[in-house]
Amino acid sequence: MNNLVRNYGNLPPADLEWLHLLVSEWQLLADLSFADLVLWVPTSDDRYVAVAQMRPNTGATSHQDDLVGDLVSRGDRPMLDAALDEGRIVREGDPEWRDDVPVRVEAIPVRRDGRVIGVIARNTNLLTARTPSRLELTYLQSAADLAQMIASGFFPYKGEQVDMDASPRVGDGLIRLDSEGFVQYASPNALSAYHRLGLNTDLVGCHLGRTTAEIAPTEGPVDEAISAVASGWAPRETEVETAAAVVQLRAIPLKPRGARIGAIVLLRDVTELRRRERELITKDATIREIHHRVKNNLQTVAALLRLQARRMDSPQARAALEEAVRRVGSIAIVHETLSQTLDERVDFDEIADRVLSMVTEVAASAVRVRTARHGSFGELIAETATPLAMVLTELLQNALEHAFDTHSGSLEITAVREQGDAERLVITVTDDGAGLPEGFDPQLSGNLGLQIVRTLVGSELGGRFDMAQRDGGGTVVTLDFPVRRSTRG
Repeated sequence: MNNLVRNYGNLPPADLEWLHLLVSEWQLLADLSFADLVLWVPTSDDRYVAVAQMRPNTGATSHQDDLVGDLVSRGDRPMLDAALDEGRIVREGDPEWRDDVPVRVEAIPVRRDGRVIGVIARNTNLLTARTPSRLELTYLQSAADLAQMIASGFFPYKGEQVDMDASPRVGDGLIRLDSEGFVQYASPNALSAYHRLGLNTDLVGCHLGRTTAEIAPTEGPVDEAISAVASGWAPRETEVETAAAVVQLRAIPLKPRGARIGAIVLLRDVTELRRRERELITKDATIREIHHRVKNNLQTVAALLRLQARRMDSPQARAALEEAVRRVGSIAIVHETLSQTLDERVDFDEIADRVLSMVTEVAASAVRVRTARHGSFGELIAETATPLAMVLTELLQNALEHAFDTHSGSLEITAVREQGDAERLVITVTDDGAGLPEGFDPQLSGNLGLQIVRTLVGSELGGRFDMAQRDGGGTVVTLDFPVRRSTRG
């Protein structure tokens, strides 16, 4: 819409915003009218451009083709001209025939601040026309009231927009109220929803606000928000929950001439949806608590290993236990991060920084190593984050033990996510230390840390691992593996 208005028209930003608000709500008008809607905006060269289109969910379409972007000249559509120039709803004329289908066309002016800024063409497929039921008559009367509100500039309600994907729709359930809030008509779906809430009588003739407040469980004063919305006084949404059901309400006051004549209330039974949402919330909370407890247990294990290491007389045994502490610690970092997320994904940059800090903190005091991380790992699933944290711990520890003796140096991690048919993560761990011994083969090395790296990279990450001499001295380690998007498969 923005591009079409910018290319062909000259509407100010406030008018364009009004059209966006209208389009966000006009599915309601299409469904109540059983009709297609096309929004036409006048251009700067005396034409109209179609900037938006909506088909009904309640009836057959009268436009098989997409009209957005079409241009027509003034004079070609007299009804558009009359609605724009005279600011009134135009219904004159015999039905048009399109592909052997009779279509009734009406033009509804779109008014804002006293000015007509566009025209809605309402197109009704008459091929399926029949004697309307009470439900359809209520729909059509409500549609006529909404159309008049659009023509008078009273709809949509600015500042009260809702998420149409999550809000009740016409077919979910509709109640028509009079000016005092009493029910004039309730669709079968609406009546069924109220019966699930606990209503044992018919709705017609009841004051919907008071009736809803009575069946909604409350402690203390009546919930004024529920009563106001159900009475149709405010253009808002609310939910009514009882032990048996949860029903979502949306009220739309009807003011076709500026004065309130009643309201329509759309409602939807969301009992099952809310039950599933609560189950997901409970599941997420349980998973986070599990990660928290695993982290605490791992930290306890690390503390016990650290205490045991201090009691060891053998330097080799003490070093082995300290390595175990670091390995357990790297896994604990992942679980601590997972315990703070809403899903099983983590920002691995934070984990990499913490692993780098943890490993370098326990390095020999005589070795002064500068560390840095470049690039971003991005978000990773738990099944990738845990083995990758272990791999980085081993590679960093291996570099600190073997690359540097008593001299200072630098140790860097670089992460690059490569896009392609399958996204891959390429990681390099680079140092400027002593380099690799002559004839060294990382795939055959008996070093425990490198054995762990080989195993995790191949079996857990499904990638490749290599070590090579760095130009100018030192070592560069490369990891390359696919980024998994799901915790399944």
